[in-house]
Amino acid sequence: MKRSMLNIRVNAYKVLFFVSVVSLFLNQQLNAQNAWNRATKNIDYSIEATTSLSKDVSPFWLTANRYGLSATKNSWGYLKVALEHETKKDSAYNWRVGYGVSLAATYNFPSPFFIQQLYADFDWRMLRFSVGSKERPSELKNSYLSTGGMTRSMNARPIPQVRFELPDFWTIPKTGDWLAIRGHIAYGWYTDDSWNEDFHAPGSLYSKGSLYHTKAGFLRIGNQKKFPLSFTGGLEMNTQFGGEAWNVGRRADDTSGFTGEYIDLPESLSSFWHAFIPGGDDGARDGQFKNVEGNHLGSWHFSLDYKGKKWGARAYAEHFFEDHSQMFLEYGWKDMLWGIEIDLPQNPFVSTILYEHIGTTDQTGSIYHDATTNLPIQISGADKYYTHMIYGAWQHWGHNIGNPLLLSPMYNVDHRITTYHNRIKSHHIGLMGSPTNEINYRVLYTHIKSLGSYTVPIIDPLYANYFLLEVGYAPKRVDGLSLQASLGANTGKLLGNQLGGLLTLRWNGTIRKK
Repeated sequence: MKRSMLNIRVNAYKVLFFVSVVSLFLNQQLNAQNAWNRATKNIDYSIEATTSLSKDVSPFWLTANRYGLSATKNSWGYLKVALEHETKKDSAYNWRVGYGVSLAATYNFPSPFFIQQLYADFDWRMLRFSVGSKERPSELKNSYLSTGGMTRSMNARPIPQVRFELPDFWTIPKTGDWLAIRGHIAYGWYTDDSWNEDFHAPGSLYSKGSLYHTKAGFLRIGNQKKFPLSFTGGLEMNTQFGGEAWNVGRRADDTSGFTGEYIDLPESLSSFWHAFIPGGDDGARDGQFKNVEGNHLGSWHFSLDYKGKKWGARAYAEHFFEDHSQMFLEYGWKDMLWGIEIDLPQNPFVSTILYEHIGTTDQTGSIYHDATTNLPIQISGADKYYTHMIYGAWQHWGHNIGNPLLLSPMYNVDHRITTYHNRIKSHHIGLMGSPTNEINYRVLYTHIKSLGSYTVPIIDPLYANYFLLEVGYAPKRVDGLSLQASLGANTGKLLGNQLGGLLTLRWNGTIRKK
């Protein structure tokens, strides 16, 4: 009798467990279905027409940090149409779906048509699975005033990728809201094969079919509801790997230095692992300098934030590295981006002030030698920021993926895909405000000194000044309409003297469905 009762209880628990699992599954399915239903409502749309005219080439701040939708020519423009539904519109729900698409017809661009964005986000609680091409801002930087991140900025066109992430800081349970984390891991692929083939000088280095990897993790310490100060630190790393590298080999009797051959770079499962954890072999032949597989680079990020009742401030630093010597403090952290940002939300005329300094002149010194079979001695130095002996430059469609102040390959008149000005010192100021509900503005000024690179040094430094004044007008009488006018100027010998303007007409709205 007891055994029968026990069996009944066990079976009852099994049924209860089964019903619970099924209920949970059906509930999640229902929630997911509801997410899809919500995703068809409140879709934002925009139509944007932009044109730029300049005296010579387009001034620096009319082209930089515009997600690659810009050109250096004296006249260029585009017409862009976009649809977007952000997951934050459904933040009250566990399951959320977001997506976006933006298409641009262009003139005086490398291509007459761009799919600028095409992505889908699937959120469950604090987690997100994202697939596609999406514009993403620099890590821990002001998107409007900063020069941009050193590893990844807002300068280049987005790279399509498959991405898992914590998009926002998630508070770790049972820490009293004092600890929070954020991060991502993703793999993707480059889309600029045609640009590389068309732009590169005959016999010079270029790549095709490259793959992309990015990862980052950040920890925030602080609870600004109880204490005004908080600290954020973390690591960001990116890798270019796989594909084909053209014109890599060297030959003693070839005065150009190139043989015209290509290397078919590995793309096995181990290559994806070596992109995540640096390792493997770059494919160089015996006797040539060998490195780990792929083009690895990254940054350490630090930020100290103060949030007061009437104002806020933030001091931040980013240390860039190209190899393990700078990553692990073997030579000290000599090359840095330093910044300070002050927020004045109650001051409509000047709401934010920012200053940044970048120094990249050290690069662990001027000497570089990797161990070979014939000479098993390694000497570090000459890190050659944003350059690589196989992939050429850290770029996408001619724009630096990292900070634009280390001039992008699209500026190279010799059409070599490399970075000639990676040893720089710069001072940058930005400010913005909204004097009225209809008018907003931003001002950028950058002073830069270039020493060239260790490979192609400049004996007499080249100087430049970059200036931007941008004013936006959104009349209340016409809902969704805005006009933005930008004036840019360059002075100095680095890029010459240029003056130009940019005009953008934009119409925003929302498609609502009951």
